[in-house]
Amino acid sequence: MNQPKAETLKYLAHPLPMLINGQWVAGSDGKTFDVENPATGEVIAQVCEGTEADIDAAVEAAEAAFKSSDWCRMATAQRTRLLLKLADLIEANGELFAELDVLSMGKPIAEARVWDGPLSADILRYQAGWATKIHGKSSTPTLPDMRGEGAFSVPYHSYSVRQPIGVCGIIIPWNAPLIMAVGKLAPALAAGCTVVLKPAEDSPLSPLKLGELIKEAGIPDGVVNIVPGFGARVGAALARHPKVRKISFTGSTKVGKEIIRVASEDMKRLTLELGGKAPLIVFSDANVDAAIQAAAGAIFTNCGQNCFTGSRLYLQRNIADQVIEGLVAAARGIKVGPGMDDTTEVGPLVNAKQLQRVAGFFSDTDGIEVLHGGNVMSGDGHFFEPSIVFETAATTRFSAEEIFGPVLTVKTFDTTEEAVELANNTRYGLSAGLFTNNLSLAHQMAAEIDAGAIWVNGYPVPDLNQPFGGFKESGWGRENGEF
Repeated sequence: MNQPKAETLKYLAHPLPMLINGQWVAGSDGKTFDVENPATGEVIAQVCEGTEADIDAAVEAAEAAFKSSDWCRMATAQRTRLLLKLADLIEANGELFAELDVLSMGKPIAEARVWDGPLSADILRYQAGWATKIHGKSSTPTLPDMRGEGAFSVPYHSYSVRQPIGVCGIIIPWNAPLIMAVGKLAPALAAGCTVVLKPAEDSPLSPLKLGELIKEAGIPDGVVNIVPGFGARVGAALARHPKVRKISFTGSTKVGKEIIRVASEDMKRLTLELGGKAPLIVFSDANVDAAIQAAAGAIFTNCGQNCFTGSRLYLQRNIADQVIEGLVAAARGIKVGPGMDDTTEVGPLVNAKQLQRVAGFFSDTDGIEVLHGGNVMSGDGHFFEPSIVFETAATTRFSAEEIFGPVLTVKTFDTTEEAVELANNTRYGLSAGLFTNNLSLAHQMAAEIDAGAIWVNGYPVPDLNQPFGGFKESGWGRENGEF
């Protein structure tokens, strides 16, 4: 197993402060909290814990930066250059970011190297280009020519402009800390907004390191402020602060509903990317080997801890046995272990609470047949077996609730109508996958499935040009692209 590099250990050697108005400061009450390695349970870092007073100071700094001429009225080409410089710095520090995310939330290092730094840099470069392309419209007046009749005694013209909202509160989850931080920061900064970022308490390391690079890139003080801490205190204070004009939140549906309630007091704008229970539907004409590979990746990547995790698999009956056999073989062959091991394919769950939650699903197996897994793994860390269950009842907790772990629920269907009904039998609607070589069928199914993103013959297939967001209890609004 790899050991963290000296640069990583040096970064973690002292309590990590928060970033407020360009200064690295301790929390107002002097408290810190521990960050643990989920592969071992060991404390790897201490982070300064934010308070309501710290959120207030950060919001005031962000508002002052927004009102100054140094950011929102900066030439858009200059904002683009600063964001591109930040992207280069992230890319140059890719290995450090990979190790910080692996150590704090457990994902395999091979996965982090491919996705975390490189995708974050790509997001910044993509969104940086939009800074120079935000524009309104001119329009031909619609009222009749009323010259000589009072208020409309002279010709007039009309146009619209797009203006930055102001201070944005960003609250991110623990499952992809760097990508989530950059994915929300980049469009806000490109638009000329200022930001207060609250990282997840389980994985605040890479967002705080990002703050160092933001300063190094030359982004003015106060434009980005980073306040780590706990949701019930820091997140709630950010959501209710009267000078925050927008909240962008990714996380659980339960917390999203609470943010709606708090934000309604002063009519904040909201973008909410919440839970998911994605269906993957495999028709009998599909490339079975490709479907098996995609389905395994969809559920076991990041130990099933993604909002778009493909956790419900629906198989047309005449190919079901073949696909199930392939998936069980794939699950048996997966290397589970610490994320810092180059050979690890599935790491631990993020913490003991999440491990207990996933294990709790298997305390009652009525209505399912366990085909593989279902057990907590022995030894240190929060490891759970890659698991596959076959649903024999009409519905169970396994297909109804977001497990957020490496647990795949399988069921068979006969007709297209039945597949649509199964796919839509959920309170969520974030993403879905289809496997078929029938183009007409793919378009038909995509139109009938209630999901914000639908991928065909691959899962997932991210594209920065395409909007991402959900229907029903998967949230409000869209991210990515022009949106």
